[in-house]
Amino acid sequence: MQVFEVLELEEFPHMAIKEILDRETVRDILNIDSEDKVFLLVDHDSKSIYMWNGPKSSFKLQIYGGILARKMRQQLRLFYRVYPLNAYSKDNKKFQDVMEKALGGSIAKPFEKKDFMEQRYGSSARLDITIATNIDINKAIEYINDIPPPENYERKFFLISGNVYTEEDIAESFVQEEKTVKKPLKMGLLNRGFTFFSDYDYSTRLIINDRQIQGIELYIHEKDKSKIQTLELKIPIFSEERFSNPGDITNVVTAFKIPEDTSEEGNNQNLVQNQKDP
Repeated sequence: MQVFEVLELEEFPHMAIKEILDRETVRDILNIDSEDKVFLLVDHDSKSIYMWNGPKSSFKLQIYGGILARKMRQQLRLFYRVYPLNAYSKDNKKFQDVMEKALGGSIAKPFEKKDFMEQRYGSSARLDITIATNIDINKAIEYINDIPPPENYERKFFLISGNVYTEEDIAESFVQEEKTVKKPLKMGLLNRGFTFFSDYDYSTRLIINDRQIQGIELYIHEKDKSKIQTLELKIPIFSEERFSNPGDITNVVTAFKIPEDTSEEGNNQNLVQNQKDP
């Protein structure tokens, strides 16, 4: 197994990799001291290239890691496949097997500046990421839920194909026990245009599968849970009733209105007024 750290450069090509040689196993590298780093792991036994993003690594560094993983696959004559190691939980057997791999091998090499200049204009491969318009929402939810959440973070909202979801606890009864599970609860459709969740500073995770954006997740840290008394969306959405009730045209008009006072005090006053209105 060869392990390369992804580096950011100030000049072109703005990215590079450095091989880690002074450790014995992968576990010696992917630890709490590497939370702000990104690594490429080249497993010559399984012909796999794993990309690992530290939970505190920058978005730019993660993007560079994805680009360099594809370039590494080209360097190895496309005989290798690229996999996100973050898609496995720490308790997963696959993840544990990778962590125990011993360092060794010298097939993969760091890139030189000319490697990027050759590919800058000569590549015809389609590398763009698109927002799917015909996405299967149920499959997207299943794919997103298969990826373990960041450690010590709790998901509050996620967006799929213009829909806003949160999670609710559902009690499932079995023969001998009752079990509570989290299931997605659709809150409504997003309005057209740019929308913001202004009630909290969320950590955002973008889920991509086959170069198509599956959804956007918004997390809060567990230590901040006590700061949020209730979940409140301060964005215009078209709510969907869980039961068949007559609609109100004023709800549609309100969804397009921009609040006159967007301060926290103004929002609290509006909330109190709405509770008083019949």
